[in-house]
Amino acid sequence: MRFISWNVNGLRACEGKGFSEQFKALDADFFCLQETKMQEGQLDLQFLGYQSYWNYAEKKGYSGTAIFTRHQPLSVSYGIGIEEHDHEGRVITLEMPDFFLVTCYTPNSQDELRRLDYRMKWEDAFRDYLLRLDAQKPVIVCGDLNVAHEEIDLKNPKTNRRNAGFTDEEREKMTILLNSGFTDTFRSLYPEQVTYSWWSYRFRAREKNTGWRIDYFLISNRLKDRLADAVIHTEIMGSDHCPVELALR
Repeated sequence: MRFISWNVNGLRACEGKGFSEQFKALDADFFCLQETKMQEGQLDLQFLGYQSYWNYAEKKGYSGTAIFTRHQPLSVSYGIGIEEHDHEGRVITLEMPDFFLVTCYTPNSQDELRRLDYRMKWEDAFRDYLLRLDAQKPVIVCGDLNVAHEEIDLKNPKTNRRNAGFTDEEREKMTILLNSGFTDTFRSLYPEQVTYSWWSYRFRAREKNTGWRIDYFLISNRLKDRLADAVIHTEIMGSDHCPVELALR
């Protein structure tokens, strides 16, 4: 079973750069999107054999998530059930017979860390949400989690130490989440591999491979025996992020 997650940084723009062709080529069972940046009715995007589910931000042209699936879910939910956190279209959960699939676009702490305090509240609430799901059945979490967890996960750790996405606080929240029963699939399989999933549009960062690994598939630890592979598709263009993949036996 194959899962894809991709922060498309504007699905309408990404569609103009070959999204549909990449979607078909990747041929996934589940295809999760973050930062769709659109409202209902702005793009009619359908694929034969797939159902789609969308969570739009109230603010136009901002955030947003979607999941395309070949498999009928038992139930679908949007957000994490907390009013403060559910206006920006950041989470969709599919309940499948033997797992939950959660796609997430984690809030960015922003310039000068002006949203770091909110980010910390989000992290605690989102972790609690995942643990409630995990108490029922295993969980697969994917998306742009907006943190490079370890120094190996970005090109310039020393100069980015207090920048959004690499603060001690954000990294610690990821550590706490993993320690609560989840596995970072890519790093579990490839502990020494340096591969990034996001590059700034500035300073020819992608050309120079000055990147960050901030897009993840996390799984409940009890799914580890089903982990077949985790791939970062650096060859795929169309966004400042590239797709990441999970393969389960």
